[in-house]
Amino acid sequence: MKLAQRLTASTPPFFSKVRNIGLILTAISGALMGIPAIPAIIIKIAGYIAVAGTVMSGVSQAAVSEEGG
Repeated sequence: MKLAQRLTASTPPFFSKVRNIGLILTAISGALMGIPAIPAIIIKIAGYIAVAGTVMSGVSQAAVSEEGG
C-alpha cells in the first residue's frame, strides 16, 4: 500500500480520536507559544507538546482499518 493510499484510506475510530487529541494539543501549544509574557519554561514545555501532538496526529492518520495488498 502506497503512502498516498494509506493517508486517504479510512481511519479506525480509536485512531481518529487519537488524531483529534493530537491536533488539540498542537493547537494549545501554538497558542501558548504566541503569548509574549510567559516564562521560558512554559514555552519550552509547549514546544515539546507541539512535537508530541504532531507525531500523534501523523501516526494516527497513517493507521488503516485493513491493509489491502
